[in-house]
Amino acid sequence: MTRVADILAVKGNTVFRIAPDAMVYEAIAAMVEHGVGSLLVAVDDEIHGIITERDYLAKVALEGKSSRTTAVVDIMSDNIVYAMPDQEVADVMAIMSKARIRHLPILADHKLQGLISMGDCVKQISQDRKAQIRHLTDYISDRYPG
Repeated sequence: MTRVADILAVKGNTVFRIAPDAMVYEAIAAMVEHGVGSLLVAVDDEIHGIITERDYLAKVALEGKSSRTTAVVDIMSDNIVYAMPDQEVADVMAIMSKARIRHLPILADHKLQGLISMGDCVKQISQDRKAQIRHLTDYISDRYPG
């Protein structure tokens, strides 16, 4: 079965970050610029939390706050769920589903290795299934020709 490390090998390990004292507007602008749905909230290598589009919608937009005057630290999620590179993709999807999250930092030896999304996992599982179907189709075609 495919592991998280396989996703990171293709996707890369770039993780976009923002400081906790930055304004939410800066975070949203960075997400748009990088085409991502979340940013790790960090100072140097110390992770303080994660901010997502969902955090913005629930804690700024719906509450009528201003993204230009609200600090990231005030709306970020600080109870971060992590996974490790050797975990299977299906298991990590189950973790994300149970926690109702869509972005998951990956750690190895207490060091950040990357960040994966539910979309990354779905794409990988889909590719795995297509490869499996191709393999079985080829096997049957070779075993029972025309």
